[in-house]
Amino acid sequence: SSLHSLPGKFPVFLRAILCKKSSFVSTMATAFDPAEHQHVRYNPLKGDWVLVSAHRMKRPWSGQVEKPPEEDIPRHDPKNPLCPGATRANGKVNPDYDSTFLFDNDFPALQPDAPDPGPSEHPLLQAASARGKCQVMCFHPWTDITLPLMSLAEIRTVIDKWAEITTDLGTNHRWVQIFENKGAVMGCSNPHPHCQVWASNFMPNEAAAKDHNQKEYFRKHQSPMLVDYYELEKEKKVRVVVENDDWLVVVPYWAVWPYETLVLPRRHVLRLPDLTDGERDALADITKRLLCKYDNLFETSFPYSMGWHGAPTGDLADAENSHWQLHAHYYPPLLRSATVKKFMVGYEMLAQAQRDLTAEQAAEKLRNLPEPHYKTKAQQKD
Repeated sequence: SSLHSLPGKFPVFLRAILCKKSSFVSTMATAFDPAEHQHVRYNPLKGDWVLVSAHRMKRPWSGQVEKPPEEDIPRHDPKNPLCPGATRANGKVNPDYDSTFLFDNDFPALQPDAPDPGPSEHPLLQAASARGKCQVMCFHPWTDITLPLMSLAEIRTVIDKWAEITTDLGTNHRWVQIFENKGAVMGCSNPHPHCQVWASNFMPNEAAAKDHNQKEYFRKHQSPMLVDYYELEKEKKVRVVVENDDWLVVVPYWAVWPYETLVLPRRHVLRLPDLTDGERDALADITKRLLCKYDNLFETSFPYSMGWHGAPTGDLADAENSHWQLHAHYYPPLLRSATVKKFMVGYEMLAQAQRDLTAEQAAEKLRNLPEPHYKTKAQQKD
């Protein structure tokens, strides 16, 4: 019989206990489904949690819809400061380069000769020195091309340059951050294919957190965290997007961005310069395949922020860094279409990260996409 029909004189506290028990049994009778029920997932690299609310993908969308990105980009624009032969804001003229091109950032966030702020006046008002160097690296002389549309040989040249930069700036900087912001939605003000490099005399927050958490994992398990994670994902396969003999790309279990991916080498590698010729070729292959899938998802030039993380350099290069494993992150914002992106606002800013579709669902969508680029297929039809 219903608990509400119990005799009126039935002890109130027993009525409450039975009601709670009934609710508990009802909850336990529903089997947990990560694609239907909200839950939190732990990110061992950063030491924080993400709320997963997959059921929210069913809700209708009536929010912001933006115009698709402009596709009519000229191959060469003499007024574009990143083009070969163009004059930059500081009056310097770019060479007529035909491959990659590296130059010091004309508006750097870090400079090598900044003065030391000295002792902090109060524990709540602390400052420390921040010195470094910022560079810009163009991937290709053409403005109307992106990495997925470049040849494997051209992508390999980009990888070699990344490794060279890491070696050069790593001699006297603790951290060398290579990153690419692709697309206007990610704050990229110039469509010319390029990345940035910020080298600093300090460990940035993300790097410091990863260093600590990987070190703690290594201390407990005597194995690098991301080497173990590679093996785990290789075995489970549900979050794998693309792979080859030397690299694995997954939507990480703890992903925050809708179609976020993590690029992992098979071998234990500390930094980009440590990659062999074969691993660099394989990285060019896996990069092109991943980025073609990204573009094919919504048939648009897929925006993202990406970057490489490896063991510290500079005066920390010779420290015990066995806990580190080289890896790259891709953080794309698009969620439902080429014009609907995820916003990190409200709860994400004030409480913790939250995502809608699960990492497994995102990986399956990406994995099932064709690898030939949609533009290439369209050209073949024409």
